[in-house]
Amino acid sequence: MLWLVFLGSPSMVDASLSVLTDTLGLDPDEFRAAWGVLTGEQRDSLLWRVKWLKTRHVHQVDPGGDWHVWMMLAGRGSGKSRAGAEWLGWESWCDPGSRSLVAAPTSGDLRDVCFEGESGLMAVIPPALVKSYSRSLHELILVNGSLIKGIPATEPERFRGPQWHRGWCDELAAWNHGGGEDEEAWDQIAFSMRLGENPQIFISTTPKPNRLVRSLLKRKDVRVTTASTYANLEHLAPTFREQILQYEGTKIGRQEIHAEVLDPEEDGVVRRSQLRRWPADKPLPQLEVVIMSLDTAFSEQHKDERGRTDPSACSVWGGFRVKGKPGIMLLDCWEDKLGYPDLVDRVKRESKARYGGDEDRPVIVPMFGPRRLEHTGKGIDFLVIEDKGSGISLRQSLARDGIVTYPYNPGKADKLTRLHIVSPLFAQGYVWVVESDRRPGEFKSWAEPLITQLCSYTGKDSIPNDDLMDTATQALRVLSDKWLRVPAEAPLTKAPVAVGVEGPTRTDNPYAA
Repeated sequence: MLWLVFLGSPSMVDASLSVLTDTLGLDPDEFRAAWGVLTGEQRDSLLWRVKWLKTRHVHQVDPGGDWHVWMMLAGRGSGKSRAGAEWLGWESWCDPGSRSLVAAPTSGDLRDVCFEGESGLMAVIPPALVKSYSRSLHELILVNGSLIKGIPATEPERFRGPQWHRGWCDELAAWNHGGGEDEEAWDQIAFSMRLGENPQIFISTTPKPNRLVRSLLKRKDVRVTTASTYANLEHLAPTFREQILQYEGTKIGRQEIHAEVLDPEEDGVVRRSQLRRWPADKPLPQLEVVIMSLDTAFSEQHKDERGRTDPSACSVWGGFRVKGKPGIMLLDCWEDKLGYPDLVDRVKRESKARYGGDEDRPVIVPMFGPRRLEHTGKGIDFLVIEDKGSGISLRQSLARDGIVTYPYNPGKADKLTRLHIVSPLFAQGYVWVVESDRRPGEFKSWAEPLITQLCSYTGKDSIPNDDLMDTATQALRVLSDKWLRVPAEAPLTKAPVAVGVEGPTRTDNPYAA
């Protein structure tokens, strides 16, 4: 009989027999006769499964086929976490002795949403089918021997080693805490899906246009389901409905209600699409000028009203000309929370770096990549430091070691104004970033934090951190004034940074007005 196919899947114990017969279209007498020979576990699983099949929404239906990744992009309250718990619980019950992974942004999210939430695993799987549950270890073991294990995305290294038949990744778009944890965690999860004939991953998330979500949307092997908050509105609390629907018609409403994948990096002063990709396998052009730009903060001294410290940030840019047409290349960038002595030491070390090379091969890796070749390539021509309290102290320390720096003072120009001033360089296609050799069509991973800041900034407090953006705007302003406007055949006047090198310096500052 058709209904026997559901004997291995979980269900709510309090569902009625009439629901089963109505849903499956069975003869009540025939069903009652068969019901009497079922075990308690079979009855519980059948009841639970049929109730879910009767109440689920269209967007919560398994896409079917031999899919590998199913990504549900859905608005707040649309039932995406419920779909994840139902899918993972059912698959675990149908596959005795299997191993399933649950991943969420934090340990608290694992416990409070995925395992113990109103729509979590413990709420949907009948208690009779659960052998044990450890909330501290995030481990649920079913009576059929299947293991469901939770690991937070904040600890991506823990995804190494274990292997799984399937996985549920909840709120994937919220995994990134500023250091690329989301991509690292996702890669490790993908590597660990190696049990069974067809390991599968279900993603439930409110969409955010980060790099990981955008890359998954481009993949042909990813099945995408979308839904808005309205799809599940009748099951949401009245107060929540009133609150969330206030954002209808707004930009955040398009994302949080209608699950649109908005791209803030295409709405700002500078757009990601304006950046030009330099092919990863193509040697760098001959650099005419290299500028290192610093925005400094000493972590012991500089804290905001919440007690948080700002990082010091650095970016390196090179100017070149190909067939007379100028271009500006991002060569390196980094940010770090450093005390004053460590900051001085690092700047001294970084100021000796060279970019490009005698072998015509790019040497443009960040601080944490392969070691730069110090005997080839072009050195720093300008070391630009913002002319403020911490920057002044740093310039004085470097001067004692014979390292001449160039002060930058934006005067009354705020951050947004400074970005507007250099925005024509992006619009006119002057700015280049090297393509990733691991992800063709994308930029080098170390450049992403700077690009994100540049393209997402729309004004004060629009992004959590803007220090790299500051280094970029001041470097591009100086490059524009001191190199871009200089004819190719004219000599370049620079402030040298090498110890013991004589060269002209200026006491006036064109950016102080």
